[in-house]
Amino acid sequence: MKPLNDSERAELLRNLDGWTMVEGRDAIRKQFVFDDFNAAFGWMTRVALAAEKMDHHPEWSNVYRKVDVTLSTHDANGLTRRDIELAQKMDQFAAGLSEA
Repeated sequence: MKPLNDSERAELLRNLDGWTMVEGRDAIRKQFVFDDFNAAFGWMTRVALAAEKMDHHPEWSNVYRKVDVTLSTHDANGLTRRDIELAQKMDQFAAGLSEA
């Protein structure tokens, strides 16, 4: 898998809500905020199962109800479609929690 070029990156990022480029690195980041620790950890569990199926694992940290996520494809040394797909899944899972 190869990193996205500038036009691909710009186009795909427009379709992601709240994701921003990491300064000085070819990666994207977002902070997810949930109602409480249980909701945050439940979301992380769902994402972990999906990420494992994709063989693509996020960099993330959790403090109480907040989860900070950074996505980049280490094998490609940059942002790839795989990162975009995982970001979309994360957003879908987070939206599902807010609807419950």
